[in-house]
Parts: sequence; C-alpha cells; structure tokens
Amino acid sequence: MGKLPPQVLEALLAGCPVPKSSGVIIGPRFGEDAAVIDFGRKYLVAKTDPITFTAERIGWYAVNINANDVATLGARPRWFLATLLLPETGATRALARSIFQDALRACQALGVTLCGGHTEITSGLTRPIVVGQMLGEVERAKLVRKEEQQPGDLVILTKGIAVEGTAILAREKAGPLTRKLGDATVRRARRLLFHPGISVVREALLAVKHGEIHAMHDPTEGGLLSGIYELARAGNVGLRVWKEKVPVLPETRAFARVLGFDPFAVIASGALLVVVSPRTTAAVLRAFARHKITAAVIGETCLGNEGLKLVEGGRARPLRVPARDEIARLL
Repeated sequence: MGKLPPQVLEALLAGCPVPKSSGVIIGPRFGEDAAVIDFGRKYLVAKTDPITFTAERIGWYAVNINANDVATLGARPRWFLATLLLPETGATRALARSIFQDALRACQALGVTLCGGHTEITSGLTRPIVVGQMLGEVERAKLVRKEEQQPGDLVILTKGIAVEGTAILAREKAGPLTRKLGDATVRRARRLLFHPGISVVREALLAVKHGEIHAMHDPTEGGLLSGIYELARAGNVGLRVWKEKVPVLPETRAFARVLGFDPFAVIASGALLVVVSPRTTAAVLRAFARHKITAAVIGETCLGNEGLKLVEGGRARPLRVPARDEIARLL
C-alpha cells in the first residue's frame, strides 16, 4: 500500500510529454507538488490528491492536503472541487453531511471557495474516499520552483515531523495507545490535526514574503525521509540533514515507543520544508517566530553528486528512503 516505488513513478512520468503549445509551465515531474499553467498575467496552480489512510475527518484532510501542495509553489489556494465516494454499505445522510461540513469549514478557514465536484455511492469500498482538486494562482515572478535550489542553501522545517501521522494513529490505534500512555496523551495527539494543524499555507506564504525561497515541499506519505528525497530529486541537488536538529513532537516520540515505528518515515503533513538562501534565513525564522510558528534549520543543500546524507553524532550515513509509509504498515 502507498505510493508507487520512485523508480516506477519516474519512468511513468518520463513518458508524459508536455507540448510547448499547452501553456504548461510545470507538468508531470517527480517531486513536484502541483501543475502550473500559464494564464496570462498569473499562473494557475492545480493539484489533486486523495485521502486514503483514514476515514475520519476526511473532508478536512482533503482540503488542507491539496491546499498545502498549491502553497508550496508560492501560490494562494482559491478554488476546491471534490469527488466523494461513499461505500455501498454504511452510506448515510449523516455521513455525507459530516464530510461536506468538514470540507466547507476547512475551505472557509483558508478563504477557499468550494466550487464543484461529484458524489456517489460506490460498490467495492469499505470506507468513504475523498479525492480533492485544489486550484490557486500566483504572480509569475513569485512562482517557487524546486530547480532554483543551490548548494549552500539552508533547509528549514516547521512545526515538527509526523503531525498528521500522529493524529491518525491517535484515532486508529486509540485502544493500545490509551492503555500504555493514558487518555490525556491520546486526546492531545488527536488535536494535532487542528493545533498546530496540518495546514502549511500560512507559513508558505510567510516564507515567500520574507525570504529568498528556492524551494518548498510538504513531506507527506513516507514522512520526512521521502520528502527530502523528493525535494532533492526535483532540484537535482544533494542534501545533508542533521538528525538531532529535526523537531519531533513529544506525542510522536511516545507513540513510536509503544507501536515501534520510525517517526522519520510517517506521513508528515503539517510540516513544511523551506529551502532558503543563507542571506535571508534569519528573516524567515523571525517571521515564523512572530506568528508563533515553530521552525528549525535542519540541513543544507550540496552538490548533486554528494547524494543524501543523514548526519547523527557527527557521522554521516546515506539517507534511506522507506519502501512504504509506516502508517501503511501499522494499519
């Protein structure tokens, strides 16, 4: 379960030519978060992503996950569409209403308009699935492109890794976690979905306002390790990550001890990777601090032939991309 292996996906994407006449600025490419289309004065940014790891609060997830990928290109999310598939057994008016209300609340929080979609009851499903589509726009000069990364850039991570994964596990593994850690810890982890939340739109827009940003990426499925790999591949650079500097939420550490998983390989929406010029790193960190967004410098870019390294205790070792997200294994 989970994403296709990187080499399989890269081969498939390589067979998707984009005609020059199409107006596509960024098309199907490994490590890119969304497509970009030339619409004259501005670029249209388009993203689609499903919610499959959980069946709870999927309307909220669908809006925020898709909005995040639009924002990582420096764009403001504006319009949302959704395809809602309900299972043949268990589809009720209350379920449909709950998903719709969740999506609407998430849209309102981001200033996004829910402008269309499709809904049906589908055979062969055991739980509801939402496939979201988010559209946004950005001024041409403000588009953030991952190929702008340069050796010596610094990498900032906001909030901490595995915000989304921890919130999912608090819902899906509540029984064993409550028995080991107590109800208060599990309830606190469930609230991570909203506080600090899985949206990175605010910090992405703050970053482009205050710094010279060469790339942004939200680590999702496969966690920070997969996110770093995707970021580096898209920019054709190497990356060194200082493991001790990566913020890990205390609830995540506690869950990892009980369930036995690697926090660096758990779905991590809620964190934002920002590749910034060293000249403006301090300004970006100050902007985050003023808005009470936790952030830390966790690494730096290097030449592509130096590869990906995880530095721990002063020793560097190759960064290994997980074969699948830890959530897929645990659930």
